[in-house]
Amino acid sequence: MPSLTNRQIVLRRRPAGMLQPGDTEPISSPAPEPAVGEALLRTTYIGIDAAVRTWLDDQPGYLPPVQLGEVIRAAGIGEVIASRCDAYAVGDIVTTLSGFQEYVLIRDDLFSTPMPGETDQLAIMSVYGPTGATAYFGMTDIGRPQSGETVVVSAAAGATGSIAGQLAKIAGARVVGIAGGADKCRAVVQDFGFDACIDYKAGDLPAALKRHCPGGVDVYFDNVGGPILDAVLGRLAPRARVVLCGVISSYLTGKQPGPANYVNLLAKTASMQGFNALDQWGRFDEAFTALRRWAAEGRLAHRETIYQGIESCVDALNGLFTGANIGKMLVKVGEPSTVV
Repeated sequence: MPSLTNRQIVLRRRPAGMLQPGDTEPISSPAPEPAVGEALLRTTYIGIDAAVRTWLDDQPGYLPPVQLGEVIRAAGIGEVIASRCDAYAVGDIVTTLSGFQEYVLIRDDLFSTPMPGETDQLAIMSVYGPTGATAYFGMTDIGRPQSGETVVVSAAAGATGSIAGQLAKIAGARVVGIAGGADKCRAVVQDFGFDACIDYKAGDLPAALKRHCPGGVDVYFDNVGGPILDAVLGRLAPRARVVLCGVISSYLTGKQPGPANYVNLLAKTASMQGFNALDQWGRFDEAFTALRRWAAEGRLAHRETIYQGIESCVDALNGLFTGANIGKMLVKVGEPSTVV
């Protein structure tokens, strides 16, 4: 294999809020050679998720924090270009924790998944990967929407929220999104098929929830926490289910104030539960089979916001917190061999 240069973005300083110059550094080094049991993946797309920002803080979580000097961790997709591992053949498309880099070594482990028969890498990143699995398990296992119920989804124009809301529609529920700005609200209704969308930036969210959810909220899929969670808790229907998927409102500040309206969970005999899709690893085939079927039936749409080049990773991550994306935020770092 000819010598390849691997461009990477490493962490140099713990950020405070948005990433600033000096927090990260672009470096170049020779691409690694796979040892026995390893394969070399050429990254095509890097997923920019809110979790990436949490991994840059020196705080415990379901994965350890990125250490200073390490490549910034992120989920990605790519194509195997060399293999000494029986699980992967050259040309395989694999999702993995690629990080902010152009080449990565993969092994036959929990974090790397070959996608046989799939060539649409955008669909894999938006629907048939961790994003889709998160929406599927959160909505179907915890939310359990029923026909005729009202479901509310925050960050509804984002990667997970847009899929979660569509799953509730497939179940027969009436779905109301919450998003920031007219363009996002328009996309939530027109592109993702929600019944309505509330612009939280327009003010008086409790009044808007009362107008759009007159009978209360049966299921709330929460991606943001903070005042939006508090407002929806104040509008719960009896026996409501609140799905805690993310707390993006606190990822930059580190402040996590408890909701004042949590007592409504008691008053409405409601439940609130967090989850991690990785706990359902053995059921990922179930999730992806269902998601593929619904997509083939034209019932599941996806959109992407794509930045270009490894050097744009930091801007894309900051953009996630300024609302720059509709759908999945991605950085394209390599050209897929198969273009659909």
